[in-house]
Amino acid sequence: MHLSIGQAYSWSVFKPPLEKALDLSGTQSALPFQLGIVMLGLSAAFGGPLVERNGPRWAMFVSMVCFASGFLISALGVATSQYWLVVLGYGFVGGIGLGIGYISPVSTLMKWFPDRPGMATGIAIMGFGGGALIASPWSTQMLGSFGATTGGIAEAFLIHGVVYAVFMTLGVLLVRVPADGWLPKGFNPAKAATKALVTTANVSARNAIRTPQFWFLWVVLCFNVTAGIGILEKAAPMIQDFFAHTATPISVSAAAGFVALLSLANMTGRIVWSSTSDLIGRKNMYRVYLGVGAVLYLIISLWGDSHTVVFILCALGILSFYGGGFATVPAYLKDLFGTFQVGAIHGRLLTAWSVAGVLGPLIVNAIADSQEAAGKTGPDLYTTSLYIMIGLLVIGFLSNELIRPVKDKFHEPALATVGGTDAVATPQGGS
Repeated sequence: MHLSIGQAYSWSVFKPPLEKALDLSGTQSALPFQLGIVMLGLSAAFGGPLVERNGPRWAMFVSMVCFASGFLISALGVATSQYWLVVLGYGFVGGIGLGIGYISPVSTLMKWFPDRPGMATGIAIMGFGGGALIASPWSTQMLGSFGATTGGIAEAFLIHGVVYAVFMTLGVLLVRVPADGWLPKGFNPAKAATKALVTTANVSARNAIRTPQFWFLWVVLCFNVTAGIGILEKAAPMIQDFFAHTATPISVSAAAGFVALLSLANMTGRIVWSSTSDLIGRKNMYRVYLGVGAVLYLIISLWGDSHTVVFILCALGILSFYGGGFATVPAYLKDLFGTFQVGAIHGRLLTAWSVAGVLGPLIVNAIADSQEAAGKTGPDLYTTSLYIMIGLLVIGFLSNELIRPVKDKFHEPALATVGGTDAVATPQGGS
């Protein structure tokens, strides 16, 4: 599921052909992606309770229908030169598929792996980060074969919709939910809960958003994503600008290779860091994401143009933390609020991604444009935005430090709703 919807990260492949074929500006060609990310957060927030109520199979089916239909509507839009249909299809309809599909496996995986929730969600969410590694060369090859005309782009969209529908259907057919009360052999929830912030109680989605913990974590996710997506969205021109006036300028092909490396770091960080969080705890892991991330940004701003290796290593670290933050946050939510409605809570938290998806690119691009208008070049285009990112990461770090265990008054009673029916909750530590 996540490898399929992770295609969103390869939208840039279609930007130049669409701009040429439909006479669009760069801002216009980015609109479907931006709307898709906004709809991802909104549909995850509003659809989260439905996912919990109807189960992962229903959610994956809805995701498949919306995501595939988005491509088919977009194909019609390009074929008829009606760009608003592309925005409607890929951005609005497809964006709903992104949001529902993103959260659909999360609570199910943590029920199967309560002993390693970070690893479990990291494996799935790693797919979203790595989706572009498949989609980018595949889309490029199709555009090369069919042509970058309206007909060729429409045909590529059509094939995307059909193929992704087939593969996402596999997820619909294969997903299973463990029986109520099932636990891995030898796992004792009460013993595992001795780690800081881990709870054996449950909090409903309605109560979760009334807690300060939810909003502190919202700030943490929003600013961590803002810092990462700021580099990701501007990666190729940024590295070229940094070294444009040095003895080692970066070519277009080398910049493209840098983008591929960032995608790999994004994907790898999702499984490596989220699995590490099972060992050192979620709060400590976010201290690394935010604290070390701020240091890496500082190094780029001060010495990033001194050597390409310094710039690349720091950027790879930041992007690995960006991906790791996405993969670790569901387990952090489980630690704080339990598994009762963690999918719905996760969906509401993803509104932070919607905000960051607009905020990050806006900060970097707006400041770079204003600095360029002022006659500045090279690293000076990005110095101000880099310091803003450092400030946001510091605020996120402080928010993480303020997170404490949820008070008992927000906990659900022993009689809780499971799978849409009332059932007595399994005694803590049961088997």
